[in-house]
Amino acid sequence: MPPIRMTTRPTQEATSTSTSTGTDTKAAARRVLEEIFPANDLAALRDAVSDQFVNHEAPPGTPPGLAGIAMYMTLLNRAFSDQRWEIHDVLADGDRVAMRCTHSGLHTGDFFGLPATGRRFAYNQMHIVRIIDGKAVEHWAVRDDASLMRQLSSSPRESSTPATAPAEASTA
Repeated sequence: MPPIRMTTRPTQEATSTSTSTGTDTKAAARRVLEEIFPANDLAALRDAVSDQFVNHEAPPGTPPGLAGIAMYMTLLNRAFSDQRWEIHDVLADGDRVAMRCTHSGLHTGDFFGLPATGRRFAYNQMHIVRIIDGKAVEHWAVRDDASLMRQLSSSPRESSTPATAPAEASTA
């Protein structure tokens, strides 16, 4: 994997292939999480994501391109109702947009074999999306999936009660 490159100005690749401004790329990236995914809007997803989309975080066996991202949008929509992505920070550099957000909702359907629990959840995510000509072409993410699964699978007492400190040693 090549090293991460941080720049303060757009790369040559970004300036030669994209006519979008930082504001345009931010809006395009935000729209996918704030509007399209919660609505499970496949037509809007087709307008926002390239057919050659590459999801660098997709597990083996995920269909390539737009079909893979559409599959996960539908999977999330079937598993969770009242979904929302609250975006806390959005940064753009050339053709890349970074977003820090919280995904929340209600677990009302099967999620990778875990039957609906009726539990509310909220967990953190980071996304980097590469936008060319107004469409997402690449995606990288870091999600706190362990926190999500803890919230969905633990008993209410386990998920809401903090761990207790060990008893102090007797001084007698």
